[in-house]
Amino acid sequence: MGAGLSVFFSGITGSDCSNGSLSLQSKPSLGDLPESCVALVLASLDPPEICKLARLNRAFRGASWADYLWESKLPSNYQVLVRKVFGELPGDLGKREIYARLCQANSFDCDTKKFWLHKSTGGVCLSIASKGLSITGIDDRRYWSHIPTEESGFRTVAYVQQIWWFEVDGEVEFPFPMGTYSLFFRLQLGRTSKWFGRQISNTEHVHGWDIKPVQFQLWTSDGQHAASKCFLNVTKWKYYHVGDFVVDKSNAATKIKFSMTQIDCTHTKGGLCLDSVVIYPSEFRERLKRF
Repeated sequence: MGAGLSVFFSGITGSDCSNGSLSLQSKPSLGDLPESCVALVLASLDPPEICKLARLNRAFRGASWADYLWESKLPSNYQVLVRKVFGELPGDLGKREIYARLCQANSFDCDTKKFWLHKSTGGVCLSIASKGLSITGIDDRRYWSHIPTEESGFRTVAYVQQIWWFEVDGEVEFPFPMGTYSLFFRLQLGRTSKWFGRQISNTEHVHGWDIKPVQFQLWTSDGQHAASKCFLNVTKWKYYHVGDFVVDKSNAATKIKFSMTQIDCTHTKGGLCLDSVVIYPSEFRERLKRF
């Protein structure tokens, strides 16, 4: 009891006693840290962690809006990316708001392409819809059709029922920040449909992809080239790696051409869904290969 009282009275100042009032000295807390110090701590975290810690108190919330904090998370050429998609943003828009907008799927080129920042790393990702590709025979409904589906970010995929000459080409010109990037085709053998609320896979037309491999290629405007081959044998959505390319200039647009072909006319092939072509920073390459 005496020890408890001594602790209690140790927090009472002489002025408090002379005024006839008792008050306890408050202990320092995280809320007492200057916002500039908090911002230095937050700078070492990734954006989702910053947003979580912003809920702690007023100091962390205020620091989480610091422009210099978010400018370090944005791509080095973020101003070029903003003009590419939005034109000019309001001058009073903070860097955190710019980061949030760029993390959304931003459409361009008549909604056939989308780009966004990866929320955790700030890396630039890009996707090109099947309708933004050049597909041989796409207008002949005997071979190809566009199927609406919720499994695509573009809400539609291209489906080939049967064809002799399979060829898909595409190109994109985009101001990627400096770094190494990987290009993939997102494909699925068979088509998915719903039956009494359940998803089922229809592989009725799948044939010919195990006879000869599909060839993938990419070329860049500065002379880079990559190629790969593989058999298609997976009846679920899968990312097929085409190759990697390096961007060493942030303010200049890089032009990439790519293709997917199986043009051996000794046999037909069919039952394939083509969703999109995606480009991710190469740090995600192994992760995407698992899907």
